[in-house]
Amino acid sequence: MASEDVVGKSRGDTAVTTIVNLAEEAKLAREGVKGPGHQVLTICKSLVAGGVAGGVSRTAVAPLERLKILLQVQNPHSIKYNGTVQGLKYIWRTEGLRGLFKGNGTNCARIVPNSAVKFFSYEQASKGILWLYRRQTGDEDAQLSPVLRLGAGACAGIIAMSATYPMDMVRGRITVQTEKSPYQYRGMFHALGTVYREEGFRALYRGWLPSVIGVVPYVGLNFAVYESLKDWLLQTNPFGLANDNELHVVTRLGCGAVAGTIGQTVAYPLDVIRRRMQMVGWNHADSIVTGQGKEALQYNGMIDAFRKTVRYEGVGALYKGLVPNSVKVVPSIAIAFVTYEVVKDVLGVEMRISD
Repeated sequence: MASEDVVGKSRGDTAVTTIVNLAEEAKLAREGVKGPGHQVLTICKSLVAGGVAGGVSRTAVAPLERLKILLQVQNPHSIKYNGTVQGLKYIWRTEGLRGLFKGNGTNCARIVPNSAVKFFSYEQASKGILWLYRRQTGDEDAQLSPVLRLGAGACAGIIAMSATYPMDMVRGRITVQTEKSPYQYRGMFHALGTVYREEGFRALYRGWLPSVIGVVPYVGLNFAVYESLKDWLLQTNPFGLANDNELHVVTRLGCGAVAGTIGQTVAYPLDVIRRRMQMVGWNHADSIVTGQGKEALQYNGMIDAFRKTVRYEGVGALYKGLVPNSVKVVPSIAIAFVTYEVVKDVLGVEMRISD
């Protein structure tokens, strides 16, 4: 009986606590103060907005994304195409429409959580850095400078990239394989299991170091340039681009395009090295990697990959695929930023990138 009394009392306390919490949140809502439940909902909406932005932008440019990766890892002894148009025609002729979008499903599965974590982490990092900056300077009205925005963007990029890197690694291999490949990955999970079983856990993080180094100029500059451009346009309002302290969608698109172009150009050689390191140890790679009987280059690390790439193929090899990447990144980044803010407006989220 005593135990039943205790259980009954515990259940009663839980019910009372729940009712009290609900009443408190209702009171806070009436007073215009946001309760914990509202904050959780706001965070979830922010994550959804980032995920949708990443999925939509990458799907729109999937053919260019695949071509870029193929050019990056193409063995110099097995060159089938050099230009963007020539490469797209070759893929269409040999693999059809599905070939243009190969790896896009895995890319979306990776980019949705990646983008969600990246955008959310940036907002949280920005708030934390701004709080510390105001505390150190004693200026409660201080705003984030471009350098501080760069730091917040870099932190967000590293967190998101590290969390989803194994998915990006196998996505690169799935993108490269064709119907003539000796062994077929049947999907993302099959690829993850195969790489882990045949090459070990460390293989899932091949190319991680150049990815981390590349995050600083790429993701950091993307965020910093975009936010700084938006702030400048809102403050100066050149050509009447700002209306009621808001920028038109086309103007946002232009800001994202500029940010994407600068970020991808600075970090591109590191992206090439990352992709090449991801192919190391792949015993069943397609001929585009192995070179049709020629032994594919093996890299012992990032520095060794840079050295061998420049020695055997020249400095220009560090920029293989730059043209389709430039065509791809400009609309991709722009669409991602604009979609993110539009979706947040639709969902009614108070938190914005430029808070």
